[in-house]
Amino acid sequence: MNPSSILPVSTPTTPNGFNFQFGRTSSSSPYPSSSSNRVPAIFRRIHKFNQLACDFEMAAWQLTYLCIAPRRVYKNVYFHKQTKNTWARDDPAILVLISTAIIFVSLLWSLVYSLSPLAALQLSLLMIFRDFFLSSIIVATVLYFFSNTLLLAPPSHANAENTRVEWGYAFDVAINSFFPCFLALGVAQLLLVSIITIDNWVCLWVGNTVYLAALGQYVYGTYLGMSSLPFLIRTELLLFPLLPLFCSYIVSLLGFNVANSFLNVYFG
Repeated sequence: MNPSSILPVSTPTTPNGFNFQFGRTSSSSPYPSSSSNRVPAIFRRIHKFNQLACDFEMAAWQLTYLCIAPRRVYKNVYFHKQTKNTWARDDPAILVLISTAIIFVSLLWSLVYSLSPLAALQLSLLMIFRDFFLSSIIVATVLYFFSNTLLLAPPSHANAENTRVEWGYAFDVAINSFFPCFLALGVAQLLLVSIITIDNWVCLWVGNTVYLAALGQYVYGTYLGMSSLPFLIRTELLLFPLLPLFCSYIVSLLGFNVANSFLNVYFG
């Protein structure tokens, strides 16, 4: 039998066209992907330390501009797509840098609250794996399904592989949005902890405003990331959480200290 006459087996898809491969989102590929393709490259490369050195400079640049000019970070998305045929980043250096920053900040919080070494370790692990990784994975998954279901532009002659949001890119957006939020809640709040824990209205306003700014940055950063994809429409819907967020902020000024409540959850 002529091998060229054997048709390749296509990857199973759902009725909506999703193939649930986090590394790729297209259902048009005729070849079954390997198990490694189901995992985003940013996770597959995280153990290759010899490849990280050249990525740290770019990751540091991205983290800096995520705080002062986030649009510049997403302008590089097009270049990455043209050179590597993927919207998602493939270098895990940014994960290492953010995790390192979280460890350092958690140690400072441990000193402020006089935690034991074991409690300090537990705090670091909690902030990395729950607050950072788990929350980013959840947000990325929600963004992945929401954008591919409601935000895609009408079908055209374009290749389907280029008109679906990759889960890896949604994860990039989630971790990009996390970092400015982390600086506000982890660093700025630490600097203001002696003020925001005082029981008066001005200190309550300061603490609640920090949380409003942090969560507002997170929502806006998520919107910027998803609106950078040329095949998505109605991305303004991603700004909707700002409305209940601001309403909750106004209500909280009546006497609910958000900062104190969250600090009590972490440190009792």
